[in-house]
Amino acid sequence: MSIRLTAIRSRTDLARFRHYPYDRYREDPCWVPPLRLDQKMILDRDKHPFYLNATAEFFLAERNGRVCGRIAAIDNRAYREYTGDNAGFFGFFETEDDPETARRLLEAAADWCAGRGLNAIQGPANPSTNYECALLVDAFDQPPAFMMPYNPPCYPAFIEAAGFGKVKDLFAFWLKDHGAFPEKLEKITDRVMQRAGLTIRTVRPGELRNELERVFAVYNDAWQKNWGFVPMSREEMALLAENLKWVWDPRIILMAEVAGEPVGFLLAMPDLNRVLAHLDGRLLPLGWWRLLRQRRRLGVMRVLAMGFRRDYQNVGFAAAIYRDIIRLGRAAGYDRSEISWVLEDNVLMVRAAEMLGSERYKTYRMYGRRM
Repeated sequence: MSIRLTAIRSRTDLARFRHYPYDRYREDPCWVPPLRLDQKMILDRDKHPFYLNATAEFFLAERNGRVCGRIAAIDNRAYREYTGDNAGFFGFFETEDDPETARRLLEAAADWCAGRGLNAIQGPANPSTNYECALLVDAFDQPPAFMMPYNPPCYPAFIEAAGFGKVKDLFAFWLKDHGAFPEKLEKITDRVMQRAGLTIRTVRPGELRNELERVFAVYNDAWQKNWGFVPMSREEMALLAENLKWVWDPRIILMAEVAGEPVGFLLAMPDLNRVLAHLDGRLLPLGWWRLLRQRRRLGVMRVLAMGFRRDYQNVGFAAAIYRDIIRLGRAAGYDRSEISWVLEDNVLMVRAAEMLGSERYKTYRMYGRRM
């Protein structure tokens, strides 16, 4: 049967766009249903702060009246202004197991971007690299960690068949045991900290909003030379802080300071996907209770991001903050962790992850195509 592709123009179709993954992955044991409330928020082009500096078009693919795919075409003005790269993005890509459906969706996104004068398209970005992004290209038999994407094995071939090639790989590392820190590195780390006057502390539980603002101030400075980076707006930071306040664990969010001034951070979260996998994306009637009760008993955390201000990079501070997250994580009951994501060409971060004894176990890929 022929495929019908349409841009979303009604709340009903937007709801169908949101709900499609829950049907698409119903029988997939590795997919973790995201919270439906979060999906409603991130796809609200009128209210979510991301769209203050971006425009997006959402497309639905239907076959015989049944949704069989979806995609978003995104013009991220903040990205273009910050990087000077005149590229658009595609995101929220899902399709039935059919290369033609995938091709039609990707062509629709590319045509929309070209129509806005953009000369390339890359993705997936849901809706930017500050959120879930990239496509899983291996380890399809393992569920994702919290705030990491998942997709079936057919997607990479579908995207490549549509003329897209690799732009950048992102790595995930697995640390299966928060064991002892290497003794030789321990002594070196202590000397570095003493010489620089570096101290590392956990964030203050009663100051979540202010602490996260400190984290993201450092983040925006530390990551500005990284591929694909765009500073997160204050509005986005405020929304993130509001969303995280229910589930964060202050024992595994670290601030690095010199003379009381924040110079680095490490942001880790409990791997909430181990609870979310059983909620079908719903917090009611008992999802909230289950999530709050179990969030600190999971034994696994995800290290989402780590960075130091540019004037404090390449001086050995990364080893110090990694050492402390292992120690403090173990004391808080976390004996395993995923470190994700790390750019393939970020040699220092890759080495730091490997130094801890972790192994690279997943690869995610950003794809792109010139117009």
